[in-house]
Amino acid sequence: MGADEEATVRDLKAHQNVILPMIKEHGGRVIDTPGDGIMAEFGSVVKAVACAAAIQKTMAERNASVEQTRRMHYRIGINLGDVICDDTQIYGDGINIAARLESIAQPGGICVSSKVFDEVRGKVDVSFKDIGERVLKNISQPIRIYQVELRSEQPYAPQAVAPEKPSIAVLPFNCLSDDRTLELIADGLAEDVIALLARVPGFFVIARSSSFSYRHRMQDIRLLGRELGVRYIVEGSIRSADKQARISIQLVEAESAKQLWTQRFDVELAATFDLQDEIAHRIIRELEPELTRAELRIIERQRPDNLDAWSRYRQALGAIALNGWNEKALAQAIAHLHGAIAIDPDFALAHAMLALLIAINANLSFVEDNSGAHREALQEAETAVALDPNASEVLGYAGCALADTGDLYRGRELLERAIQIDPSNAQAHVAVGALQVQLREFDAGIKAMQHGIKLSPRDVKLPFWRMILAAGLARADRLQEALDEVLKSCQRDGRLYGARVIAAFVHLRLGHENEARAALTEARRIRPALSMEEVQRFFGHFIARDLTRIWAGGAR
Repeated sequence: MGADEEATVRDLKAHQNVILPMIKEHGGRVIDTPGDGIMAEFGSVVKAVACAAAIQKTMAERNASVEQTRRMHYRIGINLGDVICDDTQIYGDGINIAARLESIAQPGGICVSSKVFDEVRGKVDVSFKDIGERVLKNISQPIRIYQVELRSEQPYAPQAVAPEKPSIAVLPFNCLSDDRTLELIADGLAEDVIALLARVPGFFVIARSSSFSYRHRMQDIRLLGRELGVRYIVEGSIRSADKQARISIQLVEAESAKQLWTQRFDVELAATFDLQDEIAHRIIRELEPELTRAELRIIERQRPDNLDAWSRYRQALGAIALNGWNEKALAQAIAHLHGAIAIDPDFALAHAMLALLIAINANLSFVEDNSGAHREALQEAETAVALDPNASEVLGYAGCALADTGDLYRGRELLERAIQIDPSNAQAHVAVGALQVQLREFDAGIKAMQHGIKLSPRDVKLPFWRMILAAGLARADRLQEALDEVLKSCQRDGRLYGARVIAAFVHLRLGHENEARAALTEARRIRPALSMEEVQRFFGHFIARDLTRIWAGGAR
């Protein structure tokens, strides 16, 4: 659907026009066709299995004449049981079991319950493979499941596809326990991680229905990556240990089967179900930066003329992540963003990020024409919002850029909309907090910035965020907290001169004059062109006034 919505709908309708008559020919009755699915009822279970086999053989033939990226592979589940009927719909536990069997089946495959197997064995031209008992979601008793193997066809094996775009599949998490509640949590966590990853700009995430078809299958990661056409695979497991649930996650590069990152999370077992959403967010906070780093490594190996707009955008992020928030890194990042927009003029996120970096560049006095830079930042921000007014990331960067150019109220409007759309947008929380501090709403602003940092504790923007938070804490006269934050910023980025300026101010207010002079000297070593006018413009009169006393001494 993402690649070509109209063609997908057209293909789906064409397949249904073939499948629906086949159901009728085998004595079935179509009950519903929700989305890309079909629910049908048969008076004979033998005819139901024969129909399923015929559908899969027909689909294999139809797919053979279609290019790989446009093929559709159905999964079929069959169960035998009583149903409750009305004029238009049927109900009952038996239908729920059929739906669960469908989700377990491989693409192009059929799964049946033991009731079906007992009735049709030897009566249909197929063979069966016993894949054991499974606990199915919302079904009280385990169900023995059989996989149908079509004798006239080779087992389903998609052709290898080399992923061209950054793509990822999240496999169902392994439940290493007999606790059914824990199994539900495992499925829920994997589903939440898929949903959250789908928000990460520039990554294509395989749908749950495809990645979950690999449940309980021992699979070579490299083969799985080729079958699904993905570059990365996320695997997870959950087990109970004493009174805790232990969740382990790993990110694997599919082509090499190399483990790129692993992490373990321990939570109280009693609270695990209630905390499921928070756990999923914790996983994403750790996982997203690793995905970005992995993509940057791949981009570095590509030829410059081979890079697409998203690769250019990630290079911009990488320039800052690898080199810090300094004049050279910002210039590189801005150049990469201009390159991304040249390839794709409608790339809203690149326009929004460009607006923010131009504004920061101006406020850090890295350009000669500050007012011209502010006008450019304003234009880029409004272009981004016009292109994609409902994307949280776009609104977050654009709103921050507008606030940094002095348009506090328009900036605040966009930032609050960004948070409303996606409450986990860390950058927007930090930006709105910094804006509130400018408006002297110190407590609310500091709280918002702290919340944003908590949401994304491994973000490449973290040193800059901690510097801004430290400045806010200092303005609120929370000096020891300000010192703790600014020292963390200095530690994370050795080239961020602004953090040393804040450190000098805080040390001075705490009576640590020698430390203040040392910090100011270090700031001027990093940026020899630093002037008191620049300090006042970026950090405000409040900070510049105090530093004036040690300015000459700080240069010694």
